[in-house]
Amino acid sequence: MAFIRKFETSSGKTGVQVCYKRQGKVVKTVHVGSAETEKGLEKLVKEAQSIIDKDKNPLFDLRQFDRK
Repeated sequence: MAFIRKFETSSGKTGVQVCYKRQGKVVKTVHVGSAETEKGLEKLVKEAQSIIDKDKNPLFDLRQFDRK
């Protein structure tokens, strides 16, 4: 299981990490970055979500319906 962790850094910025849990314990942490503004934070959260989504397999393969 993976989740996005937001935290305050010592410099006052907001840090974003992707944390992976196994059996209730964090086993891996990927630091995405830190932001000073809401817009920057939003960008980092989207990037973190794309890291999580990269490891997922879709339920249905919809590529056959893509227009060429």
